[in-house]
Amino acid sequence: MKAKVYKSTGSWYIVKTENGDIWNARMKGIFKIDGISSTNPIAVGDDVEIDIEADAERSAIITEIHNRSNYVNRQSPSHKMQFHIVAANIDQCLLIATLKEPKTSQGFIDRFLVACESFHIPAVIVFNKSDLYRKKEMEKFEEWKKMYENVGYKIILTSFKENIGIHEIELLLKDKITLVSGHSGVGKSSFINQIIPGLQQKTQDVSGWSGKGIHTTTFAEMFDLPFGGRIIDTPGMREFGLVDISKQELSHYFPEMRIRINDCQFNNCLHINEPGCAIKKALVEGLIHEDRYVSYCTILDSIDENKYQH
Repeated sequence: MKAKVYKSTGSWYIVKTENGDIWNARMKGIFKIDGISSTNPIAVGDDVEIDIEADAERSAIITEIHNRSNYVNRQSPSHKMQFHIVAANIDQCLLIATLKEPKTSQGFIDRFLVACESFHIPAVIVFNKSDLYRKKEMEKFEEWKKMYENVGYKIILTSFKENIGIHEIELLLKDKITLVSGHSGVGKSSFINQIIPGLQQKTQDVSGWSGKGIHTTTFAEMFDLPFGGRIIDTPGMREFGLVDISKQELSHYFPEMRIRINDCQFNNCLHINEPGCAIKKALVEGLIHEDRYVSYCTILDSIDENKYQH
């Protein structure tokens, strides 16, 4: 019987069949998925085959994992040499960011976008807490909106607290599977409570002493949307570590670079100080935003080529 994984709590999974039945399921033996060295063989969003256990109540065994159309991963918190699959079979990613309480850095946003690009998943950036923004934050928002829209990303300004921008997001989510991510404290749980009435996800204020959010979600979990579609809520991530991306590949995941890299003099150009570099030329001409190029250089410096050798 085919089912979709809605929640993973380590060794047990909550799955839902195509006719809406919910089962507690566990794996039959150990699954090895070719080419993937992850800490979790099954992820939220996976399509699986289950066999119902006759002698146990609402219990099933997962016998097979169907091929994934895509997946998003991050460095495993407990195994630095492995990664953890956050979710699979996603139509789009929604990153909730804030310019105040807490402030999301551009570096975090760009790392998130690179991860989405590397898995060919469209990304949308939502800037929440607009009710707190003053002149300085609004100027920063307009600047970033222009910068990201110019390279093809959709940007939405919202205040979940004042119900601004919610309907626009609902239209984007309808009939799709969307991964919702962002630092703790950006309003992710409040947002989910608004679009799925009665769910009552736990919310916590930003902790005053650090300005960083307090983690309220422990495991990724999928929810059905009342207007059609599903969302996957993910634990608030402080660091979105990129995995399995080489220095040579990185520029392919910046759309504004990807369209120009074939014009570089050398096909192994890293766009730092090589002669005949089309990226540096576009930067000088103002066709690539300086802040995005700085992000590229910062991420490039952070890639350890020896770290993830299979």
